[in-house]
Amino acid sequence: MNKRIAVVSGGIGGLGTEICLSLARAGRRVIALDLSAREERIAQFAALTDGFDIRFEAANVADYDDCGAAIERIVGEDGAIDILVNAAGITRDGSLRKMEKRAWDDVLSVNLDGVFNLCRHAIDGMAERGFGRIVNISSVNGQTGQFGQTNYSAAKAGMHGFTMALAREVARKGVTVNSVSPGYCETAMVMAIADDIRGKIIDSVPVGRLGKPSEIARTVEFLTAEDAGFITGANIPVNGGLFMSF
Repeated sequence: MNKRIAVVSGGIGGLGTEICLSLARAGRRVIALDLSAREERIAQFAALTDGFDIRFEAANVADYDDCGAAIERIVGEDGAIDILVNAAGITRDGSLRKMEKRAWDDVLSVNLDGVFNLCRHAIDGMAERGFGRIVNISSVNGQTGQFGQTNYSAAKAGMHGFTMALAREVARKGVTVNSVSPGYCETAMVMAIADDIRGKIIDSVPVGRLGKPSEIARTVEFLTAEDAGFITGANIPVNGGLFMSF
């Protein structure tokens, strides 16, 4: 059987890179979708993924037409897309009383509109072929809310609402749609937090540590497996027990 084609948005970020590597190790051909302007990071990504069946493709997930063009290029060069992981995300933190409209728009356009933009262009092909795996990377803060993140929390909560609705639409087409909600992980964004604040975060996590990007990637790989077809519309928490619900 030919390799499954997997597209990972935000693919050259710390979490995205681990997801790309995990999927490649599982035998998928992986395309990392990200902004072309990040030249230094693209070079680092190329070095980290050397020897794996992974390549970079430029796209702005906040731009509907740009996403469509990128999907078209990928299908033409690599083949039909079987797996889509929406991992692109940004933060523009600030309390609502001080938040500028631009900070709201930027976060919603990347974190939530980006999911629509890519899914809209990929879903028809998956449904027509009778196979697809979509995984949306949400956040524990979409479940609990977080001070200074009305924009981010709204986008991440909305992402799972999107997941559940699309899962119902394509369930009988062989396409699954799930969310993964990471807690605080060892990413550049979290490690940039002041030591004392990061220490308090770690103290609040029942397992007593930050998550590893590889632990998120392992969950994504599991949800995209051939034999994971009976899991859809689910939100899988990977947060060290930071938030537990029935």
